[in-house]
Amino acid sequence: MKIMIAGLGSVGRRHLRNLRTLGIEDVLLYRTGRSTLPEEELSHLPVETNLEAALAQRPEAVVVANPTSLHLDVAIPAADAGCHLLIEKPLSDTLERIGELSSALRRGGGRALVGFQYRFHPSLEKARRLLEDGAIGRPAYARAHYGDFLPAWHPWEDYRQAYSARAGLGGGVILTLCHPLDYLRWLLGEVEGVSAWEGTLGDLGIEVKDTAEIGLRFASGALGSVHLNYLQRPAKHSLEIVGTLGTLRWDQAQGALLMHEAQGKDWQSLPLPAGFDRNDMFLAEMRHFLRVIEGQAEPACTLEDGVAALRLCLTARQSAAQRAFVAVPPDELTRG
Repeated sequence: MKIMIAGLGSVGRRHLRNLRTLGIEDVLLYRTGRSTLPEEELSHLPVETNLEAALAQRPEAVVVANPTSLHLDVAIPAADAGCHLLIEKPLSDTLERIGELSSALRRGGGRALVGFQYRFHPSLEKARRLLEDGAIGRPAYARAHYGDFLPAWHPWEDYRQAYSARAGLGGGVILTLCHPLDYLRWLLGEVEGVSAWEGTLGDLGIEVKDTAEIGLRFASGALGSVHLNYLQRPAKHSLEIVGTLGTLRWDQAQGALLMHEAQGKDWQSLPLPAGFDRNDMFLAEMRHFLRVIEGQAEPACTLEDGVAALRLCLTARQSAAQRAFVAVPPDELTRG
């Protein structure tokens, strides 16, 4: 099985290492050479700098890990060539050309998995099962908080030059830290409307928004909110879901999922598997992608899921710009 990786920044390298861990050695690199990471890790691997030449080597799948605004430049030709796709989140920074991607996948016969790795976090998977079983009754409200100090992400490079800090590459806090907008929809269902605020509130010297507060109204009637920022030290990533019969709480730093049932007095701790490491999410995601390639599984996060998350991001930005509640538009994104 030959797999091509497009983009060799930190996440592209993580996928490379995980492919090797899972026994995949036939890896082709498609890159511009602009990565700021050391080259030694890549020195013995075949490299193409021309996309047509890379696809001519007929990889079965492509991992799209280049900057957000460039995802579709790789994904559409790769889909047309019949490749399966693992596309890092978010799909793009615009809804334009999403229909082209959908059409290319239909023509080529490949399938797409969107890289929202928190769908593979054991605590969030457990939360989903508990919600499906009605363990806390009907969800009424959810709050997600994701704050992380941008300059600490990649200490080997100038954070101001990274894609997450550059509008032209699809950066900005809502797009870059969009995981909660995906997993809240995964856990609680479709969102019908958004009220949002965003701003550049820190002293990072970047051109994009570094803080956002997003209110959500779910089709079920539940309400939700998401806070995102590039400023927080120490980092915090947490989730609370309040139901009619109890509450779920999760904090990434602590790991375990906590549940309080209405009839109980104490919080129940549902621990992570022994030895769990953050990379285990990415490993599980890659293991799943290999099964998708082999036809043994359907994508756990489909193209339609990725489109829905992108739509929420863009609706939140529209709401912030208009200072108004904005209804989430209907799904017309797979036309093309």
